[in-house]
Amino acid sequence: MATVQEKIDLMNQTKEKIMQGGGAARIEKQHAKGKMTARERINMFFDEDTFVELDLFMKHRCTNFGQEKKDLPAEGVISGYGTVDGRLVYAYAQDFTVEGGSLGEMHAAKICKVMDLAMKMGAPVIGINDSGGARIQEAVDALCGYGNIFFRNTAASGVVPQISVIMGPCAGGAVYSPAITDFIYMVKNTSQMFITGPAVIKSVTAEEVTAEQLGGAMTHNSTSGVAHFAAENEEDCINQIRYLLSFLPSNNMEDAPIVETDDDASRMDESLNTIIPDNPNMPYDMKDVITSLVDNGDFYEVHEHFAQNIITCFARFDGRSVGIIANQPAVMAGCLDVNASDKSARFIRFCDAFNIPVVNLVDVPGFLPGTDQEYGGIIRHGAKMLYAYCEATVPKVTVIIRKAYGGSYIAMCSHELGADQVMAWPTAEIAVMGPAGAANIIFRKDPDVAVKTAEYVEEFATPYKAAERGYVDMVIEPSETRPRIITALNMLASKREDSPAKKHGNIPL
Repeated sequence: MATVQEKIDLMNQTKEKIMQGGGAARIEKQHAKGKMTARERINMFFDEDTFVELDLFMKHRCTNFGQEKKDLPAEGVISGYGTVDGRLVYAYAQDFTVEGGSLGEMHAAKICKVMDLAMKMGAPVIGINDSGGARIQEAVDALCGYGNIFFRNTAASGVVPQISVIMGPCAGGAVYSPAITDFIYMVKNTSQMFITGPAVIKSVTAEEVTAEQLGGAMTHNSTSGVAHFAAENEEDCINQIRYLLSFLPSNNMEDAPIVETDDDASRMDESLNTIIPDNPNMPYDMKDVITSLVDNGDFYEVHEHFAQNIITCFARFDGRSVGIIANQPAVMAGCLDVNASDKSARFIRFCDAFNIPVVNLVDVPGFLPGTDQEYGGIIRHGAKMLYAYCEATVPKVTVIIRKAYGGSYIAMCSHELGADQVMAWPTAEIAVMGPAGAANIIFRKDPDVAVKTAEYVEEFATPYKAAERGYVDMVIEPSETRPRIITALNMLASKREDSPAKKHGNIPL
């Protein structure tokens, strides 16, 4: 009979063996691809010596097809909890060195356990995906594992932040768990997502495409919009995730952490008085405006490479997190289109779910015209944006910087869509359409059309008509925008707004 010490020694030996994952050769192969192992990723992500691993000894029970029961260390996935900047976070990381990180019944059970715990404790959950897909020999048990994960992703949506990290292959049914979560990170050149791989596509459609072209980081960041962030390497990716978490609350019942700042809340910036060109058709970079307004010029852009005609980002005003939605006149004149509508609607709903105020910076000439947009469903997609703003109950502050025409003026959160405070610069133009175009229609039969048009443009290309009706609460000097926004957000900090009782609305998806 073994002594107590012998039992302890056996436990330590078993743990040490499991900690080696798929062994030195497979670890070296992982490193050769420019990738870290699952344990290295976990250790880099969490604060030093805070990670607590769960289910280290868990084993599958598959003996299908007459195969011997394989020893799969830690079931091919590392799971547990720790702290990030001192705050509780749950995470799992698939281990590609163990059976290609493939997902089976018990592998999925480990993931589900940390997701359940994250929900109970009200803490973010991070999923690091690096897997060849379902474990074929486990058949339907593996498929049910995916189903259990999808169900929990959906239950946790809007309750705790969920971040998916693609650090290798992610194919087939595995892609739908990340797609349900709030944000997806990908690493350039080493991560791919797709429903079917290049080989299957070639066999079915004869189309030839590489894995990187089909589902690489930049494909999903710039073309499909599936992913939100593209990292240069895995270390950069992990640092970015930690940075994102600093803007977010741990759950939907809390506010985001307040960060001390040395940037004066009453700071003015005279450069804003000259940032708008005298010619209303000339572009400028809205990111320069954002940089001037937010604490220390620091903001974190979401979907940076997708639908660049609109900017969505996290930033801080006087140490408090906000979400910013801003038209970008430097791209497509800041018009709203199908992709911009989807991008902003999704971001608005995330901010609303997690008590993050929304600041809107408006310079929008309209919805992009054309058959491509109409056939693509701009009516339906634009309605998502309207719906998201109307549904949101967090503080909403709108600053009209220049153009605000037609339906796009409303779509960028006018008072009618629930904006709590609307400010305008003297350069604001609020109208059904551009004043020159409107005048050409109104006075087209007038013999003095040129004179009348000039008078109309001079009178209506201002924010004061809207201010007369109360659609604009104040017209401000551009240089004072930062303190005005901060004052408004402070005033709105105690905002309470109840929605009608219902199961849920029916957003036009």
